[in-house]
Formats: sequence, C-alpha cells, structure tokens
Amino acid sequence: MSFLELLKSQKIILLDGAMGTQLDKRGLMACGRNNLDAPEAVLEIHREYCRCGCDAITTNTLTTNRIFIETHNVDVDVRQINKAGAELARQAAGKKQYVLGDIGSTGQLFEPYGTYKESQFYDAFKEQAEVLAEFGVDGFIIETMFDLKEALCALRACKNNFSLPAIVSIAFHTETNGARTIMGNSAKDCAGLLTDGGADAIGANCGSLDPGQMSVVVSLLKAATTLPILAQPNAGKPKLIDDKTIFEMAPESFAAGIKECINAGARLVGGCCGTTPAHIQALTDLLNKKSCKN
Repeated sequence: MSFLELLKSQKIILLDGAMGTQLDKRGLMACGRNNLDAPEAVLEIHREYCRCGCDAITTNTLTTNRIFIETHNVDVDVRQINKAGAELARQAAGKKQYVLGDIGSTGQLFEPYGTYKESQFYDAFKEQAEVLAEFGVDGFIIETMFDLKEALCALRACKNNFSLPAIVSIAFHTETNGARTIMGNSAKDCAGLLTDGGADAIGANCGSLDPGQMSVVVSLLKAATTLPILAQPNAGKPKLIDDKTIFEMAPESFAAGIKECINAGARLVGGCCGTTPAHIQALTDLLNKKSCKN
C-alpha cells in the first residue's frame, strides 16, 4: 500500500514525536546538521519512535532548505544533509512503516516585508524536495508553517514537480477568532486554499496551543475541507526554567488531549516539541496498537 492509499483509508495514522527536543536531551543542537555530525543519535531517536508502532516517521530535515541554511550560516551542503536525513529515516523504518520528508519554513519573508522573491522560496523548496524524493521518502510533510503564503509556495513546489503525496501543517497562535496564525491566517482560509492547492492532507502542529486547544482548530479545519486532518501538538505549553525551555505535559495527559483531537476529526496524530517516545507510546496504547518494546 502506498502512503497515498493509506491517507485515503479511514485508518487513524500514527506519526512520530519531536526530534529537536530529543536531540537537545542528548546535548546536541536541535538541527539537521546532526544527520552528518551525529547520525547515530538521529538514527537512535528514529528507531525509538519506530519501536512504538508509528505508521510513519519524519526525516530530520525541517530546516535544511537552502535559504534557511544560508541565512543561518550553517556550513553544510543542501544535497548532502537532505540525503543523509532521508537515508537515516529509511534505515530506521520497518518494512511496513513510511518515511515522510520534512520541509519547514525558510525563516524569511516574501517581499515587500522581506528581501526574498516568491520564486526564490519556490526554488529552495523544490531543491530540497527533489533530494528527499530521490532518496526514497514516501511523501512530504510541509510543517510548522506560520505564513499561509509560504506554505502554499512549498506545496506548489512539491505538487508541481513530484508525484508523492504532500501533507501541509500550519502552526496556529490561537484557537479563538476562527483560529489564527501569527500572520493572521484563519483556519478556514488555510483549509480552503491548501485544499484548492492540491494538498493530500492538512493540519496543525507546534504553535502556541496545547492538545486540547488544538482540538478546536481540528474541528474548524474539518468543517472546511474533506481532506484528512493532522494534529501534532507540543507536550503542553513551554515554560522557561533556569534558561531552559521545558515541556511538562505527561504522556497520559498528552494522549487524552490527542483523543479530543481524534474526536474532533483528526486522522493523523503525533507529537511536536517536547514529546518523547513515551508520549507516542501513550498514543499507541490509546489506539490499541502493539506495545513498544523496551
């Protein structure tokens, strides 16, 4: 079964949890450079999630597009780092598990608010997606997008050039007033334009919402599209303790919040910042999946 066929089924699809905060716990910077500098750590994290029964895992390539790399002075080759990310995830995944190529924001803005033309964003997303597709991902997940315009640009870059399915996930700042991103995009507008743009699934991840609040966003997205809906919230709202960002939501509480998201219409579920294999195991238990082997 292809990942697109899985999306079209009525199955609840379990995704993985955070990569960045797991790398941080190992004393590493939360970035894609670890695909090259600490591949064994990235592989270990992927395998921990795989052992929890995930249907799909996500490559460690969120910030590995050319624009982000160049503006943040990351001294790596775009092709090399994305190739490594795809290969590590594929190495960890079981025969019945899928790999999604992770595509995130450039961290910049279009003209006139920023200095980049839309065509430059498009080229950067296309370049990254091309490497991920070449090295065996089963689909793309365009995630943690704060600007609907950028999300649509990334979606076009994927759908215009590749036959793989593409999920688009937006980071919402509030669940009130129709649910809004920090750029003011509403859930209804996101759902409508992403559906028209050819997305195969849409949803919400990260942002400023806890799992219960995200269920409100899920319900708004569900009302505005017939596409499958994704929910990947953080492990609660972050707290700054001793100059460290801490996520305190326990796995059981997280799973209870995801249950609310499922009841609101989510069909793809997983975790974002602060979630761990324990949080994903709690979702596995919730969905009556095979228990994770310790």
